[in-house]
Amino acid sequence: MTESSAPRVGIVGLGNIGQYHVDRLRELGANVVGGMDIDATARSHFTDTYGIAAYDDHEDLFDVAEAVIVTTPNKYHEQYATDALAAGLDVLLEKPLAHSVESAERIAAAAERADGFCMAGFNNRYANPVEAIKGHQAEGRFGDVRHVEANYIRRRGIPGRGSWFTSKEVAGGGALIDIGVHAIDLALYFLDFPEVVEVTGQTRAQFGDRDKYSFIEMWGEDIGPEGFDVDDSASAFIRCADGSTVSLEVAWATNRESSQDFVLRGTEAGAKFDKSTGDLTVYESSDVGTDQLTDAEVETRPNDAHKSEQEAFLSAVERGEAPERNTMEQALTVQRVIDGIYRSSERGEAVSLRSVEGPDAQVE
Repeated sequence: MTESSAPRVGIVGLGNIGQYHVDRLRELGANVVGGMDIDATARSHFTDTYGIAAYDDHEDLFDVAEAVIVTTPNKYHEQYATDALAAGLDVLLEKPLAHSVESAERIAAAAERADGFCMAGFNNRYANPVEAIKGHQAEGRFGDVRHVEANYIRRRGIPGRGSWFTSKEVAGGGALIDIGVHAIDLALYFLDFPEVVEVTGQTRAQFGDRDKYSFIEMWGEDIGPEGFDVDDSASAFIRCADGSTVSLEVAWATNRESSQDFVLRGTEAGAKFDKSTGDLTVYESSDVGTDQLTDAEVETRPNDAHKSEQEAFLSAVERGEAPERNTMEQALTVQRVIDGIYRSSERGEAVSLRSVEGPDAQVE
């Protein structure tokens, strides 16, 4: 693919995540034709760094692009994604779909009506160890996977107190909607996205609102606890219609070791995937010769999951066909689970999701 023949891609939101995408798009030889941000400093930095035009109006960017990647704060996903879809563009929308389930449902409905497609930005599905797990699943190596333990725990990893990440109005929540969204998506992906019927959970804010918050490094600037009104950890249990379940532990900050482990428990074998290292272990048993237990270390070629996700997106744009992976239906399920966990925590009881069906449905 030469840059001139590649799809014309625009970036909406020129902060750290937007630049992260551009760096990888350029490595792929993608044709990045412009960026958009309401912040003049971000636009100037983008143009100075990449030599690419930057706009203050997304409609101007849409005029020169045929596909866009939306990397704005969560609250603004709906405006840019739905406008892009209405303009006939294909969209890669960073996770989560939106800051609220209602906004996410409107995005999914717009995507269903549009000529283009909207792909959710769950890049972890493209990591090679995850590809290996799904390949072994397809061949029946694990039997029926009945439970997934999903852990995305940082000992200290609040992304910037005082930033939009810690504002409920803009982000929609804290650790659960920021990194828990990845854990929930990957767990349900390992279960082949069964119908979720019930969630129970508890969210907490124990560290981010402290005057003194000890940490080694931070994604953004530590402005302080004022305005911190989101969760910094969550525990949840997800029950599905087919009897499969997910146990979830998420934290931006907690007094324990960090962990990004995903443990699959199948009827024939199990697996443990460490997202932070890429390590993958398969656990099996046999009675060949004598009863035995086997732990098999699986080594895969390292890959950049974001770049692999972008390749899939660009390929779908070129074909003019919506990708089969990272669909709006699946992303909406994840959003509804997050919403259910927040509601369960507020009510102090389990929340049913059985009545939630289709992109236009309303939650209880």
